[in-house]
Amino acid sequence: MRTRLLPLLIVLMAAVLLALGFPLAVRVAAAEQQRVVIDRIDDTARFGALAQFVDEPVRATDERQRILQTELEAYDSVYGIRAGVFYRDDRALAKAPGSWILPAEGEGREAFKEALLGRRSHDPSQVWPWQDGRIVVASPVVRDGDVVAVVVTDSPTGDMRSRTLRGWLLIALGEALAMLVAVGAAFRLTGWVLLPVRVLDAATHDIASGRMRSRVAASGGPPELRRLARSFNEMADNVEDVLEQQRAFVADASHQLRNPLAALLLRIELLALELPDGNEEIASVRTEGKRLAQVLDDLLDLALAEHTEADLQLTDIAALAGERVASWRPLAEEKGVRLTLDGAPAVTGWADPIALSSALDAVIDNALKFTPEGQEVRVTAGSDGEGATVVVADRGPGLTEQELERVGDRFWRSGRHQNIKGSGLGLSISRALLAAGGGSIRYGTHEPHGLRVTVTVPRHPPHA
Repeated sequence: MRTRLLPLLIVLMAAVLLALGFPLAVRVAAAEQQRVVIDRIDDTARFGALAQFVDEPVRATDERQRILQTELEAYDSVYGIRAGVFYRDDRALAKAPGSWILPAEGEGREAFKEALLGRRSHDPSQVWPWQDGRIVVASPVVRDGDVVAVVVTDSPTGDMRSRTLRGWLLIALGEALAMLVAVGAAFRLTGWVLLPVRVLDAATHDIASGRMRSRVAASGGPPELRRLARSFNEMADNVEDVLEQQRAFVADASHQLRNPLAALLLRIELLALELPDGNEEIASVRTEGKRLAQVLDDLLDLALAEHTEADLQLTDIAALAGERVASWRPLAEEKGVRLTLDGAPAVTGWADPIALSSALDAVIDNALKFTPEGQEVRVTAGSDGEGATVVVADRGPGLTEQELERVGDRFWRSGRHQNIKGSGLGLSISRALLAAGGGSIRYGTHEPHGLRVTVTVPRHPPHA
């Protein structure tokens, strides 16, 4: 969830910083240009004051005109800014450099026309750092209420654009630092928000794996998630109570029914003594009674399997599978079935040895039941990614795709195998025993015919 929440927060914070940074950058550029424009307006005002008293037409001996020309030349030499005083008909009263003339069009001409109307330039177009533009400022020279000339300055913008770039660089550095701080804060914030979610996820996984006593410590995170953690604990307590009641009921019912069933079987045997030998009805009743006794035993085993917590140990799965194969081989030879062991000589995994042995016994017993004489049941120990596996493959009739979806359900048996002894609880017991230790059992088709059962236990401790 952090990988989805964190980019969202970062994008939002980046958008906020950009929304603040762009106007600030524009403001910095505008302020730099405004400072240059104000400085040029002051300069044009000074030159206009000098030009105000120059006679028209200019006499060769006019000292004030020479002073104005000297000031303009010094201004151009020191600052590199072109400046001049022009009459209304574009004739130059004084200018520097001497080759400079007013442009026929563009911003310079517009500023000149504006000054002829008696207004100073105050808002030239913005020059951005990537533009090689110039700033033209014009001020009117007024005598006796009439505009007689215009002072024009044409300034380069290199220094101004450099200062703007430096200001933008400082803004970018500030934004970068703010983004780093924001990302760090987002990491801490998402960690704080998602900590109860991670704890809740771990507890949910534990409960799904059969560790029903797992709970969430509602001590961190937002109040909503703390309330969710408390609600989860209450739900887990109620579910555990319901399951405990169910298990207790199944165990008690199975145990309590054993005594009346034993008495019933005894009465059936006594009744059989009074009937002729070979009576089919009494034989059928005796068979059904024994089957009912087996179902009760399996129900009690299932209740115990679902209730008992696994005692996980680092176990050599291959060696344990070899022991179970050796135990079942006499029965297999009696039925004329080859029971073989294959795979890796040593595979370790975390399992409850007793529970795993019981599960393998149920799977191997099931395979021997349905494998015809002369065929083979192969047990293979190996590893599959994060798990250690034991695969039991038989050469029986197998199951259809629809039957594979139901195999392992309680009391379920294929309609084609109803005449084979069993209660339909053996594989359910195996699944419960394996799930208590974090293991699993899967079913598949063994080509060209038969059933392939894969028992898997984790190679690492479930809590790691």
